[in-house]
Amino acid sequence: MSLDSQHLCNALIRRSIELRALYRHAGAQVSEPGLRTVLNEEAQSLTEVINALQMQLRNHAIEPATRSRIVERARQRLDALLLRSMPRSDDAWIRLLARHEENLLLAFERVLNRIEPGEMTATLHRQLPRLQSIHLDMHSLAKAVGH
Repeated sequence: MSLDSQHLCNALIRRSIELRALYRHAGAQVSEPGLRTVLNEEAQSLTEVINALQMQLRNHAIEPATRSRIVERARQRLDALLLRSMPRSDDAWIRLLARHEENLLLAFERVLNRIEPGEMTATLHRQLPRLQSIHLDMHSLAKAVGH
């Protein structure tokens, strides 16, 4: 696996870890119990994506990313502070998550177009439907709150 492919795959893992953390944080912040359940399920789906990508890199004797970037953690804290002060924060969480989910899906598609065919592309293709499902869920929720 080329160095560029390794870098791109680790970047996807980090983005996925960051989004999972955001889902977990949102799940703890929202007031609607059903929404809390959905957000925690989406976080679990992202955990499965992360684990599959990390395992594939390990199979290639490459150390996978295991943490998010410090800058992203700071940005997430700022988002959380801003959203807490909003009157309809559940709706704001949904919109924020939908936007981040769409960005992650687009990043996966870009990486698939950039890396060399091989086992990693097969893993990414296997995980793509899971991400598309999360994306559809968040898109539906965002549409329901008027985004």
